[in-house]
Amino acid sequence: MAEDKLIVSVSGVRGTVGGTLSPLVACEFGCAFATMLGGSGTVAVGRDTRPSGPMIQSAVTAGLLGGGLEVVDVGVASTPGVALMTKLLKAAGGVVVTASHNPAEYNGIKFLQPSGTGLTAAMAEKLKAIWQSRQFRLADADHQGAERLQTNTHGLHTDAVCAVINENTVASKRFKVVLDSVNGAGCVVTPMLLGRLGCEVVHLNAEASGRFAHPPEPVEANLDQLCQAVRRHKAAVGFAQDADADRLAIVDETGRFIGEEYTLALAAAFVLRHRKGTLATNMVTSRMIDDVAAAAGCSVVRAPTGEANVVEAMRREGCIFGGEGGGGVIEPRVVSVRDSLVGMAYILQQLAETGKTISQLVAEIPRYTMVKTKLPCPAGAMERITQTVRKTFAARPGARFNDSDGLRVDLADGWVCVRASNTEPIMRIFAEAADPKTAQGLVDEVRRIAQAAE
Repeated sequence: MAEDKLIVSVSGVRGTVGGTLSPLVACEFGCAFATMLGGSGTVAVGRDTRPSGPMIQSAVTAGLLGGGLEVVDVGVASTPGVALMTKLLKAAGGVVVTASHNPAEYNGIKFLQPSGTGLTAAMAEKLKAIWQSRQFRLADADHQGAERLQTNTHGLHTDAVCAVINENTVASKRFKVVLDSVNGAGCVVTPMLLGRLGCEVVHLNAEASGRFAHPPEPVEANLDQLCQAVRRHKAAVGFAQDADADRLAIVDETGRFIGEEYTLALAAAFVLRHRKGTLATNMVTSRMIDDVAAAAGCSVVRAPTGEANVVEAMRREGCIFGGEGGGGVIEPRVVSVRDSLVGMAYILQQLAETGKTISQLVAEIPRYTMVKTKLPCPAGAMERITQTVRKTFAARPGARFNDSDGLRVDLADGWVCVRASNTEPIMRIFAEAADPKTAQGLVDEVRRIAQAAE
């Protein structure tokens, strides 16, 4: 079993409820964030549906109020919804209480910049240092913060997404859509959006209870119910969200899970039909996005894994669109975080404009096999593993190395990457190639190296 430890990274704080993520830890991080923000301003705070959410949110809020900040409670909302409210409120920052796709025993705290995007690596390190030092700047009795409710997050989020698409084009098709919200934060806002887009919605796992009907990561192993429902209802498409509704997976009209890497590739193809420009993604996203961009005469820049890193690359390079291959699309015209609602809207408009099915759109993109696995990551192991991987592959023809995020090795017939997770005490190994045997072989080779180094 992986070691139970509090993960503090560029992606925020994650730990086990009743274990490493205690009310005390949550309150301390609220105090640390208030200290980092200088003890003044407004912070938007929301949460996903996990039963531990009210407890963690109350503890974080106590720390923020004790640090003199004003707190706007936006309630149960998706991560992109909280991010959008942070931006619209012109807040000093935002906080989302969520563990995203992590299992039910976890919860977490994600901190946002005024733009709504996550903290940069430097900001995250500063916050961590303040928390570790326990040198909090607390307000006196006359300068305590106040809290108020904001109840229009879902409507504003829906408005923002509809502003970047042709609402009437989609609505005219009356698509039948099967939606699996895994009893998470997407339960309310997503049917609002799909209803506005004229869709007939079959909604699975639609109670905002946080009692996940299946593991909340939207991968093939967890979505058999969705695939069956698409076939049974003869739907045009099936959509699956994770617990905080920032990631999107797609099932085609035949009930086939097409792979979470296709979400970004299909959305990028839609964007580039309407606008030309540079795209951004991370180091472990499928090369499908490179093919889509090349077909439109455009290019892709790659950043270390982590939403904030991709957003920083988008800002630096003037990218019009970006995302991460695990089902995350980032449309800066809405908000600079992953947003499953934007992904759904773009896919539906692409279906409406082209008259094609999901399977036909998928067939237009060169196909690769990506293999992913994960292993426990003992302290100090990653450096030994990446050194051995580099030595092992150095003699391969055309080998190129990128160590900006773990280690990625590009070869003539594919690529492989090993990196430590930002959100769990594990390491992840990714490989991609044109044929399954090559991709699996690359993963197996790196896994043997990793297991020998433990």
